[in-house]
Amino acid sequence: MQRVCFLLKVKADRTDEYRARHEDVWQEMREALTATGWHNYSLFLRDDGLLVGYLETADFDAARAAMDATDVNARWQAEMGQFFEELDGQAPDAAMRPLTEVFHLA
Repeated sequence: MQRVCFLLKVKADRTDEYRARHEDVWQEMREALTATGWHNYSLFLRDDGLLVGYLETADFDAARAAMDATDVNARWQAEMGQFFEELDGQAPDAAMRPLTEVFHLA
């Protein structure tokens, strides 16, 4: 299983609303994530907007491509894009750049 960690930046003045939106993630979105291989997926948000994401998957590129092919993901990304800095016209999930793991204690 591949462990993936990534960073994004939520606009500091939108963090409360971003948190609120994630209190009730659409069931269809949750089901699509699971069906496309996103497991043990967590988001952590610092008060200044630093967002840390973590997930486990067999193949991150394949899991991301499978989500990209779903209608629900297109709708979710369109709604969530407004919350982020520095996307350069990309959807938030397209802007994810996995960090290099340097240590893991199993």
